[in-house]
Amino acid sequence: MHPRYQQAFATLPDLLQNALQPIISADDFAGFITASQAQQLKQHCGLDDSELAFALLPLAAACAVATLSDFKVGAIARGKSGTLWFGANMEFSGATMQQTVHAEQSAVTHAWLRGESSLESITVNYTPCGHCRQFMNELNSGSGLTIELPGRAAATLGHYLPDSFGPRDLAITTLLMDDIDHGFSATGDALEQAAVAAASRSHAPYSKAWSGVALQTTGGSLFAGRYAENAAFNPSLPPLQGALNLLNLSGHALSTIQRAVLAEAPDAALSQQSATAATLAALGCTHFSTVALVKA
Repeated sequence: MHPRYQQAFATLPDLLQNALQPIISADDFAGFITASQAQQLKQHCGLDDSELAFALLPLAAACAVATLSDFKVGAIARGKSGTLWFGANMEFSGATMQQTVHAEQSAVTHAWLRGESSLESITVNYTPCGHCRQFMNELNSGSGLTIELPGRAAATLGHYLPDSFGPRDLAITTLLMDDIDHGFSATGDALEQAAVAAASRSHAPYSKAWSGVALQTTGGSLFAGRYAENAAFNPSLPPLQGALNLLNLSGHALSTIQRAVLAEAPDAALSQQSATAATLAALGCTHFSTVALVKA
C-alpha cells in the first residue's frame, strides 16, 4: 500500500478494510476502483453506490498535493461504466495560483483520460466552488450530474449552478468526455507520440487550440494529459495539469519527472508553452520541448 493511504485506511470500518486491502495494496493500484471491484465491495460490506463513495473519500483526499494551503480535498467520480475515479487537489510551490488543480477537476479529468465516456455522479468532501461547478458544466452529463456532499441530500449540478452558461449556449455539440479524434499525425519518439495523441483527443471547441502534454518519469513511466477547455474560459484545465494529475494519482512523486513534451500548433490562437515551461521548472524539470501538430 502506498504510504499516503495508510493513515486514512486505518480509519475505515474493519469490514471495508478487509475487502479493500488487496485492491489498494496492489502494485499497480492507480487511484481508481473498477466496476467489478466496486460491486464486490458493495456486496461484501452491504453498501450502496453513495455509501461506498463516501467511505472512500478519505483515500481520495490522501492523494492531495496541498503544498500551499495544507487543505486536502478529495472527490470520487462514478462513471457510467461503474468505475470509481479518485480525484484530489494539487498545488505547486513556485508556480502561479492559476496552475492549481481542484479535486473535482482532478476526478473528472482522471476519468476522461482513462477512457470513461460519461459520469453519473461526483462525491466530494467539501462543497464545490464556483470554479468547479462551471468546469463540470462542460461535461456531456450536463446539469443532470449528481453531486453528493456529506450531510446533505444528493442534488444535481443544475441545483448548484442555476441559470448556468455553458457549451450549449454557444451551440457546441461535442462536449467534454465525448469521444473525438482530431487526427493529428503522431511522429517522433514514444513521448512525442503520446503528446500528439493526447492533443488529438483534447477538448478545445472555443479556441481550436488543441494541445497535449506527455511526461516521462525517471523510472520510464509515461503519463499524457490533454487540454480541457471551458465555455467560461478561466476554469479550463491545461494539458500539463492533466498529465500531472495522472502521474500523482498513479502514485508517482512530482519530483520524478525527467522529461516533458508539449504538442500544439505553432499558429494556435493561444499557447500552453510558457505556462507549461514555468510550472515544470518549479517542479524541477528542465528537459522540456515542443512538437508541432500536423494533420495526418
